[in-house]
Amino acid sequence: MSCFESDKSSLENDEGCCGGAAASQLSNCALAMLEKEGNDSVLSPTESTPTSLQGGAPLQGYDVEFDPPLESKYECPICLMALRAAVQTPCGHRFCRSCIEKSIRDTGQRCPVDNEVLREDQLFPDNFAKREILSLTVRCTNVGCTDKMELRRLDGHVTKCEFATVPCPLCQDAVWKSQLEMHQSQHCQRRPVSCPDCVESFVYEDSKIHESLCPFANVVCQYCGMELIRDQLESHYDTDCPKAPIACTFSTFGCREMMQRNDLAQHMQEFTQMHMRCMAEYLHRHSLTGYTQPPPSEDRGAAAAEQGAQAGASSGGAPCQCCGELQTIRETTQQLEGRLVRQDHQLRELSIQAGLVAELRRKVTSLEENLKELEAKQCQGVYVWPLEGFSGYLRTQAAGQPVVVHSPGFYTGRPGYKLCLRLHLQTPSAQRCSNYISLFVHTMQGEFDGQLSWPFQGTIRLAVLDQGPEGQHHVEVMETKPDLQAFQRPTIQRNPKGFGYVTFLHLMELQQRGFVHDDTLLVRCEVTPRFDTALRREGAAMQPRGPEASL
Repeated sequence: MSCFESDKSSLENDEGCCGGAAASQLSNCALAMLEKEGNDSVLSPTESTPTSLQGGAPLQGYDVEFDPPLESKYECPICLMALRAAVQTPCGHRFCRSCIEKSIRDTGQRCPVDNEVLREDQLFPDNFAKREILSLTVRCTNVGCTDKMELRRLDGHVTKCEFATVPCPLCQDAVWKSQLEMHQSQHCQRRPVSCPDCVESFVYEDSKIHESLCPFANVVCQYCGMELIRDQLESHYDTDCPKAPIACTFSTFGCREMMQRNDLAQHMQEFTQMHMRCMAEYLHRHSLTGYTQPPPSEDRGAAAAEQGAQAGASSGGAPCQCCGELQTIRETTQQLEGRLVRQDHQLRELSIQAGLVAELRRKVTSLEENLKELEAKQCQGVYVWPLEGFSGYLRTQAAGQPVVVHSPGFYTGRPGYKLCLRLHLQTPSAQRCSNYISLFVHTMQGEFDGQLSWPFQGTIRLAVLDQGPEGQHHVEVMETKPDLQAFQRPTIQRNPKGFGYVTFLHLMELQQRGFVHDDTLLVRCEVTPRFDTALRREGAAMQPRGPEASL
């Protein structure tokens, strides 16, 4: 009602002015418009100007987005926005009240459009335009909100809109009112948090600084990777860490080697002779030059002997107990040097024996390979391949890393073709074959290749054995295709082309039956070669299972 009262009083004032000296300047058309506006000046309570678009200082037009766009007749020629508190001039132009009043005061009593003489007391409210503008559809001014409403209802919507922004009381960032609580508890950089290790409170943005200083935080040793709390790290470096760099025990006597703590014993053993010589030189040098600086606690006896020698020299060369101790140390040093010579001989003998052991190992490896080759020739076309440690392969496959395993070679007979199997665990991200076991057969260079007919022809039965009591093996049978490169005589140790099934068995089926026992998967391959030279090159009539059998 305040809007109604102010508009009505303004209208009455304008009418009073028009009744006086200014009445002669208004045309009959303008007087008729005044009467019409006076009759229409009573507004409903819902037609008040939105308070969110007002302020203490005079405002220009409504800076909102209209839908559909605002017509030019409702646009203020001064601020180029929708008319706010629209008024009309005797010359028929519409302006925002604050815009035209400021224009008259600043630029003179002239209409900005046609430059006609215009005074403030000649302005009268345009309530018709005001009602029309307040009835226009506008979009909510909050970013993210898609609601539309009449301009007169914009203020009520903005105060309740879930996209209305308010400043966070902690960080002062603009946050949607509906998400303020979640922002303060989860996203605000200034929210209070506490350290789970030392229970100290601080703001979230200081978390990394606190983590780098917290004495109870878990840290990892940079040398051995052991996890411990920060307060224990320094003592761990000094006494416990097996890989921390330390100086040699004989560093005082001249050894400058740095090594890991767990390599110190090996260093002491390998360089014993050098250490003894360094110590002997140290003692000899100090016995000639006199005592200059007390050595560390490792050689307290030598220090006492040197001090005794100095004391004897200063007293006129009279023998004393310290000289005897120094002589004892020198004799001990000589004995140690003798032991070092004997150890050098022993080390040379050990190095010769190590060479013999290495040669024996090479011979054993060669014999093992020959034994495997003999076993492969005894297979007679039936080979069972045990894949031990199969759970490790499954963990690697679940981590998204490819798993490809080749079996040892085996022969189909004596003489016969040499073949091997390739098992591939498809990763979860593989297209069309994810989490499948792929199984292929490869030809290999063998001892009897010159005695055989090529390409290889025959029937191949592949099976993953069920090691449970039911014994329901998963078996697939395929016929060779002589035209494929996979069955030609190999030119390298193993033919890079294989033949088999991309989707042989899904990994989920391994858990449904007893395919894996004692962490071992058994794969069986039975090969029946054909040596019939009259067999057509395109292969047998029996076709492999579906499209899965492929290169």
